[in-house]
Amino acid sequence: MARNKEFDEQVVLKKAMELFWKQGYEKTSMQDLVNHMGIHRRSIYDTFGDKYSLFLASLKFYEVFVAEELTKIISNSSTVKIAIRNIFEYVVNLAEFEIYPAGCFAVNTAVELSLLDKDIQHLTTKMFNDTEELLNKLLKEGQNKGEIKNDLNTLVTAQFLHNNLIGLRVLVKTNYTKKELESIIDLILKVLE
Repeated sequence: MARNKEFDEQVVLKKAMELFWKQGYEKTSMQDLVNHMGIHRRSIYDTFGDKYSLFLASLKFYEVFVAEELTKIISNSSTVKIAIRNIFEYVVNLAEFEIYPAGCFAVNTAVELSLLDKDIQHLTTKMFNDTEELLNKLLKEGQNKGEIKNDLNTLVTAQFLHNNLIGLRVLVKTNYTKKELESIIDLILKVLE
């Protein structure tokens, strides 16, 4: 007879995500995962498979987490321009409050593994494309509402904004001050004027 799990899969998967986010794939051992997740090694294997499968599940968990956070940011913003600014500021604030590891799990993963692993490359590229598409939709909505000039190429601008968002996610891992990062955001967003 199978035993009931004594843990919440989503809770321990979130813990795995946080550890992989902080340390990366290569520097995270199974023992690190056992210690951080607070479950037995056998439970990890039985529930998620091997370390690689757990890493992929963690990355997919992160994808959903980011989509939910962006949806909240957008729905709590009064205009499209404010929504885009709030997305950039969220990256800075998240690092400042140290709620999660600094930077972006998807960016870290792309840098560490995408050239070595096609599945990882596909997943991180999809995540980046989804963010660009979200920004593109926001820009089009801004044009429809008269907030953003109609001659702005929304696709190219979305790619530009996303590229800068990735750069900001890297800079928050360094010694840049919040004031310096906010000045960078101000300059990036001049493209929307």
